[in-house]
Amino acid sequence: MSERVIEREIEGSKGRYVLREGGAEAELTYTISSATLVIADHTGVPDAMRGTGAGKALVSRLIADARADGFKIIPLCPFVNAERRKHPEWADLFQT
Repeated sequence: MSERVIEREIEGSKGRYVLREGGAEAELTYTISSATLVIADHTGVPDAMRGTGAGKALVSRLIADARADGFKIIPLCPFVNAERRKHPEWADLFQT
């Protein structure tokens, strides 16, 4: 399988990461609270993409951008919060 392409879209104080495959679209939405704080709101993965690692790929992109851009994450989304608990090496990126 080729590398997944996750697009980052920002409009005002709202943003989302989008993964499109086979006509389906998974997303992780977020709110920009400040230049140094992002609230992960929701992760949505359609049935056609369940079990493919799409949600984990979206969270991984959020983590990579937090490291690169220097912002912290408030994990309001239950899926993002669950992934946070599985990865103690991400602890420095979260504000809980």
